[in-house]
Amino acid sequence: MKDKRILYVSSEVVPYLPETEISSMSFEAPRMVNQLGGQIRIFMPRYGNINERRHQLHEVIRLSGINLVINDLDMPLIIKVASIPKERIQVYFIDNDEYFKRKATLTNENGELFPDNDERAIFFAKGVIETVKKLNWSPDIIHVHGWLASLLPLYLKEYYKDEPLFNESKIITSIYNQSFEGTLNTDMLSKIKFDNIDEESFKILENPTYQNLMKVAIDQSDALIIGSEEIPDELNAYLKNSKKPVLNYINKDEFGDAYTQFCSEQILS
Repeated sequence: MKDKRILYVSSEVVPYLPETEISSMSFEAPRMVNQLGGQIRIFMPRYGNINERRHQLHEVIRLSGINLVINDLDMPLIIKVASIPKERIQVYFIDNDEYFKRKATLTNENGELFPDNDERAIFFAKGVIETVKKLNWSPDIIHVHGWLASLLPLYLKEYYKDEPLFNESKIITSIYNQSFEGTLNTDMLSKIKFDNIDEESFKILENPTYQNLMKVAIDQSDALIIGSEEIPDELNAYLKNSKKPVLNYINKDEFGDAYTQFCSEQILS
């Protein structure tokens, strides 16, 4: 992994949010690659419950200031950055007052999903890609974690398919058991269609469940990692039918060697 460029895109990362399978692995994997001499970038949303003062977030003016069109509305993109103490790892935060200022991550105080989580996912995917373009940083691998980040493979393969910066990039998506009940906003399909993406590649999002979101990510990824000891049977079967390289679940202590071998032999070879 030495000198390889890996972009990590996650819905959550420790120490900025509480420890879960996703937030923990979204820190451990890049830390390991960083220690092996790889070049990494981490992106996550700047939720309103992240303490900016404690974690020393600051806005990067040269990367902020563009508008992203979400369902025919101009939404300003703000980029903030912080460093993980002792690791010399920078984390980039995708921010927008409309989508991320509220003092919560994905649900309200009653545990109900925010009705605009679909738009937040679109904004996050576009925001990451536009920022990487501004950085002029061409990743060898893009590793996606968490359902809020799950539209990134679709947008990269369809909406940004003519962007030369990503011509050689390979996409890995980790599949976790960390899901949600019910569906996202059922207008999600039309909001993605607004971006002139071929509907056949995401028609399943007529019913935007967790499983269907991850199926779209699986379809648009080059390789998959099972990040939880158990995942829904429906997704397990879908993974097997995809005929794509899959790294089966491995506990955190043994993950490093298996991950580097998988990337070297299945993705970068």
